[in-house]
Amino acid sequence: MRKTKILVVEDESIVARDIKNMLLGLGYEVTAVVSGARAAIQKSQETNPDLVLMDVMLQGEVTGVEAAERIYTQFSIPVVYLTAYADSNTVQQAKKTEPFGYIIKPFEERELQTTIEIALYKYKMQMELKERERWLSTILKSIGDGVIATNQDGMITFMNPLAETLTGWNQNEALNKPLSDVFKVMNESPGKIQKIYVKKILKGEGPALSDGRYLLSRRGRKTPIDPRLEPIKNDGGNISGMVLAFTDITPRKKAEDELKKSWEQQKIAMEGTVQAIAFTIETRDPYTAGHQRRVTKLACLIGEEMELPVDRIEGLRMSGELHDIGKIHVPAEILSKPGKISEAEFTIIKTHPQVGHDILKTIEFPWPVAKIVLQHHERMNGSGYPQGLKGEAILLEARILAVADVIEAMATHRPYRPALSIDEALKEISKNKGKLYDAKVAEICLKVFKEKNFKFE
Repeated sequence: MRKTKILVVEDESIVARDIKNMLLGLGYEVTAVVSGARAAIQKSQETNPDLVLMDVMLQGEVTGVEAAERIYTQFSIPVVYLTAYADSNTVQQAKKTEPFGYIIKPFEERELQTTIEIALYKYKMQMELKERERWLSTILKSIGDGVIATNQDGMITFMNPLAETLTGWNQNEALNKPLSDVFKVMNESPGKIQKIYVKKILKGEGPALSDGRYLLSRRGRKTPIDPRLEPIKNDGGNISGMVLAFTDITPRKKAEDELKKSWEQQKIAMEGTVQAIAFTIETRDPYTAGHQRRVTKLACLIGEEMELPVDRIEGLRMSGELHDIGKIHVPAEILSKPGKISEAEFTIIKTHPQVGHDILKTIEFPWPVAKIVLQHHERMNGSGYPQGLKGEAILLEARILAVADVIEAMATHRPYRPALSIDEALKEISKNKGKLYDAKVAEICLKVFKEKNFKFE
């Protein structure tokens, strides 16, 4: 088994000899005994001892304290100070070098051995900790996320290279600064910088960071990020700091923006197609020109009053514009017939929801447009067509269109009858709400006309 090698630095020869003999008697190997600070630095480099016993009171251009600091920082060799006395200034300087132990002369073998073994143990633990830190640091530097660590007071203790790049702060500049000075985030809207209170966040009292945020760099560059915060807990379960990891989601944001732009373009094209179809339908039936547009406007207003989501109202609008597309299957002479419609002719007209559904079902709308069109003539009590559905089996959008469709049809001129008044149309809705028409939809519709003063244009 290899003996522990010790370098003795002592300027009194008798004391140096006694220490050497004591070390040899304890089973240590003494690599050298020197008397000057410069010689101590040189011998440390040449012999690479496991530990240096350094007289703290060495004098000269290089003091014992200065030599100890250089030996540890340059060669990573632990130092134990030997001293009989020292002035307060020397003591303070010695403390700054963070030695691995002190021993007061004169001392006994057991005291010397205990001091050396404790120093070697402390050094071993420190080296293991540094190795773990290097290992962890290497991992954190290689991952694809920015990482910042803080202590429990929110002061920065670590930044990996990506965090430096994204924040614009060098780790050496950022160390011991408050996290909120370096990591500035702002909401996508309204664009205000969020103050980060580390202690409150870790206690669950502050606002948590979430996605949809931008990191504002030191030079004002904005980067979309997805941030995550995790507490660092010691063995006792107490929070000793936190780790903030954040992903640069610029590629994802760009893809989302491109997808949104593509969808907007498709939406414009879809709307143009729908308008063209609606116009085609109305040219076959000049008496109902503008019917789908007017029904759609009322239906959407009802949807807004019912506080439906914007996207759902958009689906309602699209369905309203197309709800009579199936009439393209109905002969024009029936649509524009001035006299009373026969039962056979009405049977043909009643096919238009199914025809409309069959036309639209192959189109991939973001909403159930085909089903809404199919159901817009269904009634709450099952007396509607084409499927005779009841109540909740009918889509809400179809129930809304049903009410808007009836009012518009009654209030406008038809070749087989003159237009009725809005009051008469509203009486029909009021009379049959809950029976033919959805009660809530009917109530909202009545409110739209009576309180919002809605009028068909």
